Amino acid sequence: MIHVNQTGYLPEMRKLIPVSEPGRYRICQADGICCKEIDAKDAGIDEAAGERVYLLDLTSIQQPGVYRIEDPQANSKEITIAPDVLNQLHWDLMKMFYYQRCGCGLKEEHAGCFAHDVCHNRPAKLWENPEITLDVTGGWHDAGDFGRYVTAAATAIGHLLYAYRLFPECFEESLEIPESGNDLPDILNECRCELEWMLKMQRADGGVYHKVTTLRHADFVMPQEDQDDLFVFPVSSMAVGDFCAVTALASKIYRKYDAAFANRLQTASEKSWEWLKENPEFQGFRNPEGCNTGEYDDTTDLDERLWAAAEMTRMTQGKKGMKELKELYEACPTKTELGWADVSGFAGLCVLTDWKGYTGVEMAEKFRHDFVKRAKSLAAQSQKSGYGVSLKPEEFGWGSNMNVLNNGIVLVMAYLFTGDKAFEEAAFCQLDYILGCNPLDMSYVTGHGSGAFRNPHNRPTVADGIDDPISGFVSGGPNGKPCDPDALRLIPEGTAPMKCFADAWECYSLNEITIYWNSPMVFLTAYATRKFYREEVENG
Repeated sequence: MIHVNQTGYLPEMRKLIPVSEPGRYRICQADGICCKEIDAKDAGIDEAAGERVYLLDLTSIQQPGVYRIEDPQANSKEITIAPDVLNQLHWDLMKMFYYQRCGCGLKEEHAGCFAHDVCHNRPAKLWENPEITLDVTGGWHDAGDFGRYVTAAATAIGHLLYAYRLFPECFEESLEIPESGNDLPDILNECRCELEWMLKMQRADGGVYHKVTTLRHADFVMPQEDQDDLFVFPVSSMAVGDFCAVTALASKIYRKYDAAFANRLQTASEKSWEWLKENPEFQGFRNPEGCNTGEYDDTTDLDERLWAAAEMTRMTQGKKGMKELKELYEACPTKTELGWADVSGFAGLCVLTDWKGYTGVEMAEKFRHDFVKRAKSLAAQSQKSGYGVSLKPEEFGWGSNMNVLNNGIVLVMAYLFTGDKAFEEAAFCQLDYILGCNPLDMSYVTGHGSGAFRNPHNRPTVADGIDDPISGFVSGGPNGKPCDPDALRLIPEGTAPMKCFADAWECYSLNEITIYWNSPMVFLTAYATRKFYREEVENG
């Protein structure tokens, strides 16, 4: 088989095509004329895929167009090379967040055939005292379920706002959402929907409720049909730390557009900062008896406090947070993680994009060293894998695609610091893998690629009666330790980790969707499309 990035390749980027068989391959143009013949290079055994892989290097082909790769048996696969080949993908990945909106209806003019009525717009009961009700409407449904979780929200917002901070030119196009045309970039319009909900989750004392959900996951129904009671669950220190960090980050970004909103965010962030200082002990979260919705539990909040300290230091221009930032840097065992369970890497993104230096040269040098060191390890693993993946075999767990994409962000940042092309090439290999360069020939983004997965574990997708899913949903991906009944039934024991996937909506441990699996891919596609959009801006 020939495995390609099914969306396409940028002209100047390295193009390594994994194939299953040795021999000479022909590369033909659209008119059938052979423009190149290449011998497949033996890349050895890819342990995570459980097979030998050969590679074709098509980097020298940079002329935009559609090309056909033919193997020695005349089997073929097409690839597209173009400077704008990732633009529609980038747009769809961002539009996903609109489709996840809660507490409102999605109108046909913005959602097309995926429109639905208003959902989850009723007050929620406080778990600790159900006689008290709160207005916590709004935000985004977190995943394939209808829950809303502060730690997950902060992670997604962190990816998106740092993508915007670094590559703002990639977010000028209208997303065709209700707020489009209001002089605020639509990615900030969309993030504001989530931030407004997060503000409702803060208590008067600065504590932040962990989540709002029903007691049990809804059946596979449309959002407006989920009418069970909503509950607001107790404060966790992880939620407070994440909330403090992301509202501080957002306050800096939104100040250019809306000073009043920025002030609200700053005030909320400082209030939660004081809560963290007054409550230095870890306050975790576990589902109470009778609740089976997402738990987002953790064993430490050092990473959340580290991120909060970094953002607080930058927001207050060094007046608050610097002492804690230095102390927490030493205390936190990780420095470069960008997932909901460990947000230490967002502290690094804060410090490393602190152009005015409020967080200090010393901290910048430390985080730079951490990111480059991690990137070297990831690039080495990518080069070792025939499919260019930065994960070791044992790292293909639940949501492995999130880890692939977050690794891509670390690699991009290391490239921006050092200019070492090996980091950039490895970062693009992570995108290639997600978009079809994998042993299953599967694009893990709905609507993008000839082998795009079609059956995400997502309640509206199952319930809406529409054959095609919404484009732009990222799948959780292969899970070497599948843990739902249907995945265990469908995947034979002993299957190689990179092949432990099934395109079946029942398999929530394989192909559920979430906001924080889309968000790191938005970051990577922003990086990938930045040159195109910068040239568009320069050319008017």
